[in-house]
Amino acid sequence: MKKILILAFAAVLIPATAGAGSFGIGKYAGEFISIGVGGRALGLGSAYVAIAHDVTAGYWNPAGLSRITYPEIILMHDERFGNLMNYDYGAIALPYGSNASVGISVMRLGIDGIPDTRNALIDYTGGGILDDAARLDYDQITEHSWADWVVYLTYSMRRSERLSYGFNIKFVRRDFMEFHATGIGFDVGLWYNPAGNLYLGVNAQDITTTLVAWNTGTNDLVSPTLKVGSGYMFEAFGGQFIPLVDLDFRFENRTFASNLSFGPVSVDFHAGLEYGVRNLFALRAGYNDLGNLTLGAGVHLPKLDIDYSFAQFDGTGELGNTHRISLRITLSEDRFARRTD
Repeated sequence: MKKILILAFAAVLIPATAGAGSFGIGKYAGEFISIGVGGRALGLGSAYVAIAHDVTAGYWNPAGLSRITYPEIILMHDERFGNLMNYDYGAIALPYGSNASVGISVMRLGIDGIPDTRNALIDYTGGGILDDAARLDYDQITEHSWADWVVYLTYSMRRSERLSYGFNIKFVRRDFMEFHATGIGFDVGLWYNPAGNLYLGVNAQDITTTLVAWNTGTNDLVSPTLKVGSGYMFEAFGGQFIPLVDLDFRFENRTFASNLSFGPVSVDFHAGLEYGVRNLFALRAGYNDLGNLTLGAGVHLPKLDIDYSFAQFDGTGELGNTHRISLRITLSEDRFARRTD
C-alpha cells in the first residue's frame, strides 16, 4: 500500500503527462535537490553554509571547497518511508594548485521496483470495457524506477585567508517510466571570515533559474534560492562549540510551506549547535526548515570521519524516521597535500 501511495504521489509531482509545449515556474520544482547531504550538516538542521569546508561544500557552498588541504571522498545512504525511497550521495574533491579546489558530487533519489500493469490487463468480455471481467496477466507486469539524478561540477578559489568564492555547474536528469527530463543550472558561493572565529557564507543556487525539459514538451523552471548562513566558534567546558544559523530566501511565492512569506518571497530557517572534544568526537542538534528537530554525532578517526544524523518526518511518526550515515575519507598524506608554492 505504501508503494502505491508513493507512486501516486510521484505521478502528481512529475509533469510528464502535461500538455506539450507548456512552460512555467512551478513551486517545489527543485525539492528533490534540496534534501541535503552529509551526516554532519544534516545533524545540524542543514545550517551549514558558513562552515562547509570539506568535500560536501560542493553542495552546501562551493566557495568552501577551496579550504581543503587533502583530497576527500564521501559516501552517504538514506532510506525513507520504510526503505521504499532511497537517497544516495557520493563526492570527491581535490586541491588544485596553491589556492583552488575542484570537485564532483552525485546524488540519486529514487523508488525502484515499481510495478507497471498497463499492458497486463486482459479484457475477457471483448467489449473493450475493463470491468469486473478484466484480469491481470502477471507475465506482462514489468518494473520501472522513478529516479532523480543531480551531478555537480565544482570550482573554488581562495582569494585570501579570509575570503573564498566558487561556483557549480549542475546537471539534472529525471526518469519516470518512458518519460525523462534533463536540465542544467548554476550556483555561485561566497565564504568570508570577517574577524576571529566568525564565519559567513552565501550560496546563490540556481542563480540563472534552472530549466528542466521533459521529452513530452513540458518544461519546469527551478527558481533561485539564496542561502545565507553564519557560524561562530568558541571554547567552553573543555570543548569547542559552534552555533549556526541559516536563512533560505526563495522566490516562488510560497505561503503555507514556508516559515515566513512576503508576497513572492519566502524565508525558511535552519539552526544548529555542535559540541566537539579535541577533534575526536562531536554531538549535534539542529532545527530544519520543516520544523523538525535533528540530532547527530560524529567520530573522527585517522583519515576517516563517521557522521550520523537522525530526523523524524512528522510529529506522529506515521511517515517514519530517517537515519543518515556518511563516511568521509581524507587522504592526509604529504604526497597528496596541497602545493604551497
